[in-house]
Amino acid sequence: MVTASPRTILHVDLDAFFASVEQRDDPSLRGKPVVVGGSARRGVVAAASYEARAFGVFSAMSMAEALRRCPHAIVVRHHMDRYAEASRQFFRILDDFSPEVEALSFDEGFLDLTGSERLLGAPRDVGTRIKQRVRAELSLVASVGVAPHKFAAKIASDIDKPDGLRVVGPGELIGFLQPLPVSRLFGVGEVTGETLRSMGLTTIGDVARYPEAALVARLGPALGPMLAGLARGEDARSVEPERAPVSIGHQETFEHDLCERGDLEVVLLHQLDRVAERLRRAELRATVVGVIVKHDAASNGPGFRQLTRRQTLSDPTSDAAVLVRAAASLLDQFDIDDRPGRRVRLLGGFAAGLEARQAPRQLALDEATRARGERLGDTLDRLRDKFGAAVVRRAVHLDDED
Repeated sequence: MVTASPRTILHVDLDAFFASVEQRDDPSLRGKPVVVGGSARRGVVAAASYEARAFGVFSAMSMAEALRRCPHAIVVRHHMDRYAEASRQFFRILDDFSPEVEALSFDEGFLDLTGSERLLGAPRDVGTRIKQRVRAELSLVASVGVAPHKFAAKIASDIDKPDGLRVVGPGELIGFLQPLPVSRLFGVGEVTGETLRSMGLTTIGDVARYPEAALVARLGPALGPMLAGLARGEDARSVEPERAPVSIGHQETFEHDLCERGDLEVVLLHQLDRVAERLRRAELRATVVGVIVKHDAASNGPGFRQLTRRQTLSDPTSDAAVLVRAAASLLDQFDIDDRPGRRVRLLGGFAAGLEARQAPRQLALDEATRARGERLGDTLDRLRDKFGAAVVRRAVHLDDED
């Protein structure tokens, strides 16, 4: 039997990405506890700087709890356009090192460098060069993990954060994994972790030595074998180059519920403008427009109701005006007024049914008008690239706070 040669997988992660971009762009925030998110009343922490993390503030925590733990934290609203641009630059750097790059999110990705040492040098040197370019070109900090498979590479990038670089060779893999807590296993959250600990399994090594059949009996036929394999250092997943997005959208949770259709239309207009810009920059068109509404809870009702409505367009487009008209018509399908249970807590707009902008399409009688709308969008994008995102704004947004 021929044994497959070990792979070389890198995981690269930008440290405290959103918060680091804010600190990079505003020198007054550097060295201070920065929390990116929404309002103190309803907001959730999207990111926290390492200065804030020292006080126990982490992403997905409620903003109220974050400010309780760190009262002097500086809360800043997110700037998705800045993060998206930094993300594009980051992945352009990664693309220079491998044709096999898998994006996990805005700020992290895998690279497959198997067999590239003669061309690129040792994996540690590649990791060092990536970190140097991220710092020089983006003024951000990246952590890098190198290992024979994705599971270990992701742990390796995290274990020495921030500004880490950990290389785990094939012969070091088992020794690296086994002392780690079971919470490091992919797929182990709070509930599964508690189950494993109740079985006396506190480390990955404990799971590796435990009979797999007993794991399967306790955790099920899907999770049991997966955790047993990972604990033994087995992960056959390949690096999958980025696939086209399924949808592009934006949504917002309001500090105060909205009930006026006019207010909702203004928000939706802003969201679909951003969606259209992202479509154009990705060289895509949409064939479906959708709106998401989450109603506030009725005074005596349980939870919240989230509804989604979609409309298929007659022609694929990246024209914001077309997307906005379709989304505004969808608002008629929602029961919106000032009664409890009808007020809007969250509103979102999205585009789906995406296809390449250069894909052939049937010409229509209004082709000139259709093309003019997309050319206008292209012109606005060039103006924003040259003069900044705020150079062109719709009149209804002129009084908005930045």
